[in-house]
Amino acid sequence: MNVAEYTRYDATGLAEEILARRVSPAEVLAAARAAADRVDPHLNALIETFPRPLEYSADGAFAGVPFLIKDLILHAAGVRNESGSRLLAGRYVAQADSELMTRFRRAGFATFGRTATPEFGFNATTEAVLKGPTRNPWNPGFSAGGSSGGAAAAVAAGIVPVAHANDGGGSIRIPASACGLVGLKPSRGRTPAGPDFGMPLHGLGIEFVVARTVRDCAGVLDAVEGPDCGAPFNIERPGLRYSNLIGTPPRRLRIALSTRFPGSAPTDPDCVAAVQKVGRTLEQLGHIVELATPDYHADSLSESNLTLWTSFLAASAMGIAGALGRPFDPDEVEACTRACIAHGMALKALDLERALAQMNDVSRAIGRFFGACDLLVTPVTRMPTVPLGYLDQNDDTLDARGWCNKVFDYCAFTSLFNLTGTPALVLPAGKSGDLPVGVQLAAPMGAEATLLQVAALLEQALPWGQTLPLIHASRG
Repeated sequence: MNVAEYTRYDATGLAEEILARRVSPAEVLAAARAAADRVDPHLNALIETFPRPLEYSADGAFAGVPFLIKDLILHAAGVRNESGSRLLAGRYVAQADSELMTRFRRAGFATFGRTATPEFGFNATTEAVLKGPTRNPWNPGFSAGGSSGGAAAAVAAGIVPVAHANDGGGSIRIPASACGLVGLKPSRGRTPAGPDFGMPLHGLGIEFVVARTVRDCAGVLDAVEGPDCGAPFNIERPGLRYSNLIGTPPRRLRIALSTRFPGSAPTDPDCVAAVQKVGRTLEQLGHIVELATPDYHADSLSESNLTLWTSFLAASAMGIAGALGRPFDPDEVEACTRACIAHGMALKALDLERALAQMNDVSRAIGRFFGACDLLVTPVTRMPTVPLGYLDQNDDTLDARGWCNKVFDYCAFTSLFNLTGTPALVLPAGKSGDLPVGVQLAAPMGAEATLLQVAALLEQALPWGQTLPLIHASRG
């Protein structure tokens, strides 16, 4: 299998080829390594490749399919974790797998490297001082998104068909939009975060993957969903496998469409056009599409984001320093991270209680909204992906509030669904010049099946795989 042949397959297709013994896992991995050697010097998506893949089950659904893990939250035994920060650089090696890593191994993924992330994942781009910027395969002067930008760039450029990612404010969906991929943020509790975390980022964070196809999202969710031992949530499990459900059209749905959320600035016309195209397509597919915007207090969303993010960053930084047996050195983190840590350290217990109450208020409002519709279609970001340097986490002119405002102004449509814990999925439905523009589908809690069913219909009606990025492994 040469590199060009390898890049034509999604993860499901590669697994079928391996199972049929038309190609061996070793051949597939060799092609993945060759793809990485070919494109990563232009992207800076990978921060480490392993001399041999991590151990995996040969009986898994994706046995032998090359895979990459994001350098944040998830741990793999014997593998360094740096979280994009000089605070951790070269100082921590995980002693055990997190539960999700155990499930990736059980699924058969051949993990052979780590992908880049911004410092502690608190950015909508991937440009950590520690490793430098990850470049967008469609246009290397632009961001690949964040915080799963390394994962998204690697998948879009053909290094792997699917890669681990996580999402605390849009970090799966923003890079999926920027790089022309499918990105699902599952419901809170759908995928495991243990044993290191019960509710990462106070419940805002969730683990999953970025992928090129809807069927890969469905298949990976089948392989990893469900609570782990001691998890704080055990939400309703699907009655059928997601891989089977995507072959069945959903019932006629009532779908809301919104291109501007409360408190946000106007949305770029290219992002609006992509949403409108999806709305027209859904109408043609027989669904009811109406203009409707959730009604919630924008200040509650922004204030709770500020408190929840900064308190989590402060606790993380102090915890890391303590675990390493050394005092916290503020010079080892980027300027905006430092400002957020200082803000978090100054918070009181009542501040956190207030943030959790605001989180509840917003969640109840979105719950009422979904009582009147089945899906909500929105942009992903307020503008197409930004040039490198626009979201500079080392900008010492910004305080914590200024940094949060800048990040969440850009990703105006994603963080709402981290706060509510409800699922949301991004599809590459539009373009802005040479750059992809994603569209977000959001649903009530636990409704991943509906999201995937609708996404599968849109994948057929609006196929997006015909054009490849400028930087792609198949180009030689």
